Amino acid sequence: MSSGFKTITSKQLLSQLDKPDINIIDTRAVDAYNGWRQQGEVRGGHIEGARLLPVKWTNYMDWIEIVRSKGILPENKIVVYGYKREDIQKVAERFRKSDFNDVVIYEQFCDEWCADRIFPMNKLARYEKLVSPEWLHTLLNDGKTAEYGNDKFVLCHAHYRNRAAYDDGHIPGAIEIDTNLLESQETWNRWEPEVLKRNLEAKGITSETTVILYGRFSFPINDDPFPGSSAGHLGSIRCALIMMYAGVKDVSILNGGLQSWQDAGYEISGDESAPIPVLDFGRTIPAHPELFIDVPEAKEYLASEDCNLVCVRSWPELIGQVSGYNYIKKKGRIPGAVFGNCGTDAYHMENYRNLDHTMREYHEVEEIWKEAGITTEKKNAFYCGTGWRGSEAFMNAWLMGWLNVSVYDGGWFEWSNNPENPFETGLPG
Repeated sequence: MSSGFKTITSKQLLSQLDKPDINIIDTRAVDAYNGWRQQGEVRGGHIEGARLLPVKWTNYMDWIEIVRSKGILPENKIVVYGYKREDIQKVAERFRKSDFNDVVIYEQFCDEWCADRIFPMNKLARYEKLVSPEWLHTLLNDGKTAEYGNDKFVLCHAHYRNRAAYDDGHIPGAIEIDTNLLESQETWNRWEPEVLKRNLEAKGITSETTVILYGRFSFPINDDPFPGSSAGHLGSIRCALIMMYAGVKDVSILNGGLQSWQDAGYEISGDESAPIPVLDFGRTIPAHPELFIDVPEAKEYLASEDCNLVCVRSWPELIGQVSGYNYIKKKGRIPGAVFGNCGTDAYHMENYRNLDHTMREYHEVEEIWKEAGITTEKKNAFYCGTGWRGSEAFMNAWLMGWLNVSVYDGGWFEWSNNPENPFETGLPG
């Protein structure tokens, strides 16, 4: 007995994994859940079937709403585990105060579960490409860290036409990068190879450079083009995808962006870090053209039973209530596309995010997609209005290890500008 909670052994827990009324709760940070070994454990990842509820979230006023959204019910048995005893007990106590009566704790996760391969675990397939603030802090201070074997890296603070978002405070050592360096503001498509080559070289990025990207979730100035949105973080993911397309071999995203860095207690800086230009990118661009499709391929996807063109837009955009953007006049959707609901509007991705702005528990995203028919058995191309939200959906799938995923770069902006392309409004079906 520990603080009024019964404890459970590894073997007892193993015998209950397949029971539908058991909910196993992981109290660690999302990065540990995804696969990072933050306490020197033998194996990284989480107990098979475990749900993510970090102790950090117990401070949120709507904690119980998060629990309900995960389908965790008071009549379920709750098993709570994590790194620290005090964290385990804090989350268990929160459940008890919320009228969950059958709550037990498991305290031997690192020593037993992670050390014995008989106990099943899961992890995000490409977890090392979604890094934590602690990982980045170590890299910046020591020049080396876990899952990093390079001798050159560039940290990029991404923004869209908003240098003040960088000047107002950024991670020390980060250079700023405007998304317009990698995509055209007129078409919202990635730039031609020669433009990408020139702009990446100017930022000191070659195909062999490790690049870590992040952005802000809010902006400090009044003329923010996307007020209250997550455009900075979306922009960092958009830049990451275009860099991968160009041929940068090692691209990572800071999970949770600048917010996660500050939540971890690290300082931000107002001092500019200037890029050190390089002479040659070192690879023919694009090295990975398969990461994007354009209109002809999008039409092929729509005509094929083996492909999905996935609409990562909001419901009001889908049914034609709004276009989503002040520069797009036509309202509606591409007929035959599969709905991959992003969130409330064109500038938010809350259905793909946790409340602390980290990427949502990947099992939940996968389950939502499965219900919509978005599975690994098909080729999936994501699109939105101009490619940004589609890039984040792509990144979720890519991090999960999905093959044959891409982004229809032109999206609704390009499709709707051609009067010969069909479109629909109203309720689907």
